[in-house]
Amino acid sequence: MSLSGKLVLLVSPKGKRYLQRIEEKGSIHTHDGFITMETLAECDYGAIVPTHMGRPYRLLKPTLYDLVKGVKRQTQIIYPKDIGYICMRLGIGPGIRVIEAGSGSGSLTLALSWFCGPTGQVYTYEARPEFAKLCARNLAWAGVGENVTQHVKDIAEGFEQTGVDALFLDVRTPWDYLEHAAAAVAPGATLGFLLPVTNQVSRLVEALERGPFANIEVMELLVRRWKPVPDRLRPDDRMVAHTGFLVFARQEDPSFKAASDAAAAAPQEADAEAEDTGDVLENNDMSEG
Repeated sequence: MSLSGKLVLLVSPKGKRYLQRIEEKGSIHTHDGFITMETLAECDYGAIVPTHMGRPYRLLKPTLYDLVKGVKRQTQIIYPKDIGYICMRLGIGPGIRVIEAGSGSGSLTLALSWFCGPTGQVYTYEARPEFAKLCARNLAWAGVGENVTQHVKDIAEGFEQTGVDALFLDVRTPWDYLEHAAAAVAPGATLGFLLPVTNQVSRLVEALERGPFANIEVMELLVRRWKPVPDRLRPDDRMVAHTGFLVFARQEDPSFKAASDAAAAAPQEADAEAEDTGDVLENNDMSEG
């Protein structure tokens, strides 16, 4: 199998990583010398390839993690630690239709395209043409994007799709677009949001509580790596801490939400009486034992 035209990951003995596409001519230059494209094209993934100075490099197939970290960026990207959870919470997988805004540099777009596969569809919205072009270039570079439809459009005008399975907003004022979001998703669909600071989160949660949304969840994900040295195992001196707050909610039928809110606000005397009875029975059972 020839690797010509494919992305490869070269890893040095010290762990230095080079993500590169194999071309017909040229070479990849490293701190340990160069390796010609012709040599790499004749190898298979997993091979050990020496530089012209004789330093061994491992030739690997890039993972989705490598691709997301390797995109060219003009904006802050969404990191793998957040992308994984976002895709899980939104239920992203084969056949899923999902809306994303804004596209930015396309790190999340890339992952959504990867997970949705050929039977799914990603609709990504970006108001700034230069970012939309960068997103398109990154998708092509990563070898994905055939299932992506790009819209260079301000989402204040609304979304062009309806009945989608999930929606994710990475925009500064997501509360301004909740009406459009609710109109675009299918009943019960999950919506996700990324926000950097707490006052934005508070404003979004207040807006979600006023709208047709339920099961609101707020979180941040932290990653702390450890030094993999068996006889002195300890955390790294640095960690990937705050990158943003994640907010999730489900689209809810307004009539059901109104009934749920009314039930939650009603006096709980009957429930309290049942709980008291349960306590007595539990205590009796304990005393008999």
